[in-house]
Formats: sequence, C-alpha cells, structure tokens
Amino acid sequence: MYNCEKRMMVSFHLNCLFVICRMWEFSVGLYMITLWPDSLILPAIYGAIECASTALFGPIIGQWVQRSAYFKVLRIWLVTQNFSFIIAGCTVITLLFSPALKSTNFTVFILLVILTNISGAIGVLSTLAGTILIEREWVVLISEGHTPDVLTKINSTIRRIDLTCKLLAPVISGFIMSFISVKASAMTLAVWNTVAVWLEYWLFTSVYTGIPALAESSQRRISRLSPSDTVEMASTPAERAGLISQSDEISVSVEIGWRRRLTDWFSKTPFVGAWSVYSQQDVVLPGVALALLYFTVLSFGTLMTATLEWKGIPAFVIGIARGISAIIGMAATVLYPILQSHVSTLRPGLWAIWSQVILCCHFLH
Repeated sequence: MYNCEKRMMVSFHLNCLFVICRMWEFSVGLYMITLWPDSLILPAIYGAIECASTALFGPIIGQWVQRSAYFKVLRIWLVTQNFSFIIAGCTVITLLFSPALKSTNFTVFILLVILTNISGAIGVLSTLAGTILIEREWVVLISEGHTPDVLTKINSTIRRIDLTCKLLAPVISGFIMSFISVKASAMTLAVWNTVAVWLEYWLFTSVYTGIPALAESSQRRISRLSPSDTVEMASTPAERAGLISQSDEISVSVEIGWRRRLTDWFSKTPFVGAWSVYSQQDVVLPGVALALLYFTVLSFGTLMTATLEWKGIPAFVIGIARGISAIIGMAATVLYPILQSHVSTLRPGLWAIWSQVILCCHFLH
C-alpha cells in the first residue's frame, strides 16, 4: 500500500509541472486590464462570473462527482479543463492581436470577452471536479486502514504541491509578460494546455490503475447507484402520469398557487439544498466567521492583480510577490503536521485564525 502511495505522490509531483489553473488565475487579470487599460470593469466582471458560477454550480458538480465512476470523472475533468482554457487562451490571443477591435467592431469585442469569461468559468468548475475527486475521494481511500497521520501527511503534501504551482506559475507568467510580451504569455498558456492534457491523463491513469482500491471503490459505488437508476427509469411513465394528474389538480385547486409551486421548486434546487445541508452542520458558524475574514479584495486575486498592473507595477514583480506568499503557505504545510502530532488538531487551527485576526488589526492601525 505504501508503494502505491509513493507512486501517487510522485505522479502528483510530476503533474504539478503541468497544472495550468494557477497560471490562468494569475494571468487573466493582467490580460483583462491590457484589453481595457482605462478601467477595472473587465477583471471585476470576470471575477464576479467565476465566483458566481462556483457558488451556483458547485453543488451540482459535487453531486455529479459523487454519482459517477472515477475514471469517467477523470476523463471529463481533464478534457473539459484543458479545452476550456485553450478556448479562453485563443480568444485572449485574438483580442491582443486585434487592439483596434474595441473601436472598429465593439460587438465582436464584447462577444470574445464573454466567450473568455464563460470558458474561464467552465475551466474553474472542471478544476473543482478534479479537486473533489482527488482530495475528497482518492486521498480518503488511500489512507483507509492507516493511522490519521497518514491522511495528514498526504493532505499536507498535496497542499504543498498546489502552493508550488502557485509559486512557479505567477513567476513564469510574470517574467514572460515583462520581458517578452503579453501576447507571448497568452500563446504559451494555450500551447501549454494542449500539451499538458495528454501528460495529465497519463499520470492520473497510472495512479488509478496502480491502486486497485480506487477501481474497487468506484465499482461498488456504481453498483449501489445502478438499482435506483433502474427503478427510476422503469417508473418514469408512471411518474409522468402522476405529474400530469397532479398538474390538473393544481390547476383546479385554489389553495395551491403558483408562488407555492415556485417556492417548492426553488427549495429543491442543488444550490439551495447544499446551503440547507451546510446550515445544519455544527461548523456552520465557524465557517461563516472564517469566510468573513476573507471578505476582502486585498488578496492576490484577479481584481487586485489587475489593480497592481493598472498602477504601473511590473508583472514580474507581482509574480514574485505571489511567489513569496506561496512560500509562506508552504512553510505552513511543513509546520502543521508537526504541531498536529504534538497537540490536538483544534489548537493549530485556532492559533492560525487568531494570528490572522491580530495581523489584520495591526495593519488597520
């Protein structure tokens, strides 16, 4: 089992060299401010669309991952993620090579910007599916039968890999933008995605085939879902007839109005259902408090990155600053397992949260 864990970790380390989500996350704000240098409207709109799509469609993605076979999720995730970022990169390249398009054909300019936003949002959603598959499914299965320290070490290693990508991607993109051109950065991103999809597929496939527990768990989950799906398909005509009769009764009944039907339908949507489940958890108040701590634009997100570029700070300087923040995060992944082994899991989290609060109060003064 430990050989499989080592193989998985090696594959993840190799795969981190080809992860493009961090590169796009850093570059998109700089692309948007280059397309419209006089305003922050484009990066602000992109950030809003990306966050809204994750909030609205994230529960649907989670349910789909939970009900689908691992290998199916793996293939759709990789193809969708890379293809979406390829489309986004191509539209950005078209816009960058046609700077007069905003004044000569504003409609085409807006359509290309919309396509970039939609492609980027789809890419982020597909990345979310991959994160759920790897960090919430595969890692838990691999650590079964071992002490909790194994799960802690694997999670810390994966987090360290993510921060390594967060360190390297902005620095590489920033240097390309500063010392070559923004166009070269967009072209590099598009080519990188085209090459990376095959390498990512091979690496994750080797992990899947090298750990039999993953295939066995996927098969058990599909076998559990199949009978319910068969019953659902078999009862579809009866359900349709029932729905028709119910709709006739509703149209006649005075007590049940369209507002109640709309409320019932809205309450059953995945988005509302996910929030309903979350509100029943014991950690709901600490979770909301932690979310409010990050309720700020003073982070290295799309809007702040674009603002720094707008203020004249070179892209490579922004990339280096993001890299330094990633290094600090990597230090935390090394420190946390040590603290967790000597004290409880709760105390390091509380220390970290209060440290952030104290630092925020210090900088406010």
